Amino acid sequence: MPYSLGIDIGGTFTDLVLFDPESGVQHNLKILTTPEEPEKAVINGTRQMIEKVGIKAADINRVVHATTLFTNAMIERKGAVTGLITTAGFRDVLEVGRERKFELYDIFIEMPEALVPRTLRFEAMERMSPAGEVEVALHKASLKEACDKLIAEGVNSIAVSFLHSYANPAHEREAAAFIQENYPDVFVTTSFEVAPEIREYERTSTTVANAYVKPLAAAYLGRLEAQLREMGVNAPLFLMVSSGGLTHIGEARRTPIQLLESGPAAGALSAAFFGGRSDVNHVLAFDMGGTTAKLSVVDNGEPLVAYKFEAARTRRFKEGSGLPIKISTIDLIEIGAGGGSIAHVDNMGLMKVGPESASSRPGPACYGLGGTMPTVTDANLALGYLNPDFFAGGTMTVDTGKAREAIGGLSEETGLSVSELAWGVHDIVNENMASAARVHVAERGKDLRKYVLVTTGGGGPLHGYQVARKLGLKRLVCPPAAGVASALGLLIAPARVDRVATIARPVSDLDWTELEATYASLESEARATINETVPEASEITVRRLADMRYIGQGFELVVNLPEGPYDGTSREVILEKFRAAYRDVFTLNPPTDRIEIVNIRVTVSAPTGMAGAGESDAKGSTDAAVKHVRKVYFPEVKDFVETRVFERSKLPAGITIKGPAVVEEPESTLIVGPEGTLTVEPSGNILVDIAA
Repeated sequence: MPYSLGIDIGGTFTDLVLFDPESGVQHNLKILTTPEEPEKAVINGTRQMIEKVGIKAADINRVVHATTLFTNAMIERKGAVTGLITTAGFRDVLEVGRERKFELYDIFIEMPEALVPRTLRFEAMERMSPAGEVEVALHKASLKEACDKLIAEGVNSIAVSFLHSYANPAHEREAAAFIQENYPDVFVTTSFEVAPEIREYERTSTTVANAYVKPLAAAYLGRLEAQLREMGVNAPLFLMVSSGGLTHIGEARRTPIQLLESGPAAGALSAAFFGGRSDVNHVLAFDMGGTTAKLSVVDNGEPLVAYKFEAARTRRFKEGSGLPIKISTIDLIEIGAGGGSIAHVDNMGLMKVGPESASSRPGPACYGLGGTMPTVTDANLALGYLNPDFFAGGTMTVDTGKAREAIGGLSEETGLSVSELAWGVHDIVNENMASAARVHVAERGKDLRKYVLVTTGGGGPLHGYQVARKLGLKRLVCPPAAGVASALGLLIAPARVDRVATIARPVSDLDWTELEATYASLESEARATINETVPEASEITVRRLADMRYIGQGFELVVNLPEGPYDGTSREVILEKFRAAYRDVFTLNPPTDRIEIVNIRVTVSAPTGMAGAGESDAKGSTDAAVKHVRKVYFPEVKDFVETRVFERSKLPAGITIKGPAVVEEPESTLIVGPEGTLTVEPSGNILVDIAA
């Protein structure tokens, strides 16, 4: 019997879902992440899962994986020793950037540090024109001199980013071939491979970032694949990319930069899937784990996709404080707010929570693994939200006494009781997440009031009720096995490839035959990668997009375009698509039709034998589902309340329960306050209605 295995490595926990497509049954497991050797948790978890379910390793026919490994490497500056070779005169493009300060009045501002220091940046003699014409041929001697100097400095990964290579990559191809032939042990990344589009700073930054994590990706993926094979898991290994699709391991090794936001992308896909099962068209996906929380907008089953983002920001909410990365990614905001987020008092005597995290090592104080700092998990335990005997389904032992002891240190410092301080920690982290959600939704021109919160991750159901109240939302959805929803999202995802090309031309000057040929070329290239990922794809979907703007503007809108082929009669249809998209964002169109297309894009996707989820088959009554009663703190009454704790697997479909209530399952715990009412749907989702 074939099974699909989804594996999501987070900062604190590694989640695994084993799915049986014939019965629709999923088996779930959460184990602590092993940061020093991430594959160790994956292999141990896979072995435990196989033993738990009682199958053979060979019964697994598909493995899908997401990881934060490469994002963390950039944040912590633990990537490869990387060098950069640029066109003569462009050595400092990474530091010149856009010559804009992200905080105008901060005289002590520090701009994001480049991944490649100036001492490891060298120039080669060559020059392409913006039209892709050779102005100066590539001078091999200057290229060799640059390579020799980089090798002497211990570089083992080289980024090549030449001027205007998006128009003609011939010199970059030539340079890559030269490096690979003469320095075979060195990894090479060219800009036309990862970001073949206009704007030198962003393109070079993306190229360098890919080169920085490429050796790490090759080593990690190689170890993981080999160890899975040793176990007897001979299934193909797929990787989640940031745009919410899957790719094969060869493509992941070539451009690992695509994997930066793979875990959060899987969470958004999962929220879209479960929101659809509750007939919710507008979803605010809220995924909270042990280290971070993620928020994204999903409209009509489709998460919003962005085509650039910033990694390793020094100021989390300040655009320009991070490293620009030009890849397709699900549009989300990430906050340093998780179960391991550390509570502290700052220099002004104010309580703060995060972004520093206790991670999985040493972990929250209640883990008993050496952590002593008070965390969100410790606060939740002290408030009665978590069951110390059923943490992670009873696979871990947590100590309420150690949690209260850790919080007690801050209690003395602030003059608050342990309970008051624990609630303060919980409330502050909720407000951090709610504030981020307000900004994220408003910046996208959306009306927050029409959204329903879908909570996933180990902490999402714990905090979702209070976050929804802060946002003024009337409803939230908690899917079954919410704590491992991202791992299930991996099994839902289609194969996906995004390709881009720069044309930078007014619509009035377009050569429609040339435009159609360029689109067709991108589609052909993307289809080839899809066919490598899903050799027998039953259906391939192609979408065309374009980055368009009014001439003179400094930014573009990414516009969905109709299917091809295009010719002169397509002009007005494409212009109207842009005008409508512009009105959606800015309400009015300026009185001009001088419009240009900067980049064209294609997105090609195909189903991968997606997993679904079965219907709820629980039988019984409310009373039969009660595990016990315990005291739980609720701010509405400012005190602990005797609260019924329900076992989720025993709650039958159609049942309605008035809050307060706690619903436990091995992967997560749902908290419903006194003003909430929960209903179990046939799909297994729990729908919570919140009084105004």
